[in-house]
Amino acid sequence: MELRQLRYFVAVAEELHFGRAATRLLIAGPSLSQQIKGLERDLGVPLFIRDRRSVSLTPAGTALLPHVHALLERAEDLRHRAERLSGSEPVRIGYVSWLPTDLAARAAGVAQLYVDPWVVPSHAQAARVGEGSLDLAVCWVRSSDLDEHGLHARLLGADRLYAVSAGPAGAPVRMRDITVLVDDDSASWASWNLFAGQLARETGARVQRIGDGGITGAAFFDHVRAAGRPVLNSPKDQGVTLPPDLTQRPVVDPSVLWTWSLVWRRDEIRPVVLAAAEAITRDVGELGLHDPGTWLPDGDPHK
Repeated sequence: MELRQLRYFVAVAEELHFGRAATRLLIAGPSLSQQIKGLERDLGVPLFIRDRRSVSLTPAGTALLPHVHALLERAEDLRHRAERLSGSEPVRIGYVSWLPTDLAARAAGVAQLYVDPWVVPSHAQAARVGEGSLDLAVCWVRSSDLDEHGLHARLLGADRLYAVSAGPAGAPVRMRDITVLVDDDSASWASWNLFAGQLARETGARVQRIGDGGITGAAFFDHVRAAGRPVLNSPKDQGVTLPPDLTQRPVVDPSVLWTWSLVWRRDEIRPVVLAAAEAITRDVGELGLHDPGTWLPDGDPHK
C-alpha cells in the first residue's frame, strides 16, 4: 500500500461520497475508486459499503481510520523534520472545507505554503495549530477557542448562508420559518452544532436532530424533501449544485453569516509564518459583517 492510498481512504471516510472526495483530491472519480479497491485488496478487508445512494464505513474501516490518521501524522512529521533539516521548511496551513482560490498568489514571494491534506473539523484544526503540528489554519473559531489554544485570528472569509426548499424558487424566507439541522455526532459537527443551536435559540428557528451526517451531501437533500419547510444550508455545502427539485432562497430577519478565520499561535516568532499570515489576510475587508440585519453568534472574534 502507499501513503497516497491512505490519504484517499481518509478523504472518502470524511466525505462519505466518492465524487466530493475526488473533487477535494483533484483526481478523477474512477481513479479514486480503483485506488480504494486496491487498498482494500492489500489490506484484505472491505473499507466501505457502497450503494447507489450512499457510502458508509464498514466496521473494519471504522476501526482502521484512527490508525491511518496516526500513520499519516507520523509521515507528515517526518517530512516536516526533513524539510527543516534541508533549510527549506514551508509554512503548513490546514483547512476545513474552504480556502481562498488565490491563496498561493497571496503568499507568493513571502512564503512557500504547504496545504495539509488532513481535513478535520474547525475545533480540531485550531487545536493542531495550538499544539504546533500546523503553522496556520483556516477555520471557524470563537474567542474562547483562541484563548484556550493561545491563538491569534484574522478574518479571511465569510459565507452568507441560505435556505434550501423543495419546489419552485421562492421569495426570501425568515429565519424563524426555517429548520436547522443539528447532528448527534458532536465530534464531527461540534462547531456547526454550537453555531446552529445559538442561531435557533435567538431566532425561533426549528431544530431537527439527525444522526446520519446529513448536514451535507445527499442525506441533506433528503432531509429538505422530508421537512416540508426550508432548511438552512451549511458552509461545507456553500457552493454545491442543488438537485433540480430543490431551490435556494435567501435568508432574512436576520441574514446569517459564517466567518472563516486564519489562526496562528500568539507565541509565534518565526518571521516567515508571521509574514504569511499578514500576506494572506491583507485587504480582506469587512465582508458584510456589519451590514444591517446581519447575525453573527456571540463569541465570534469578528463581531
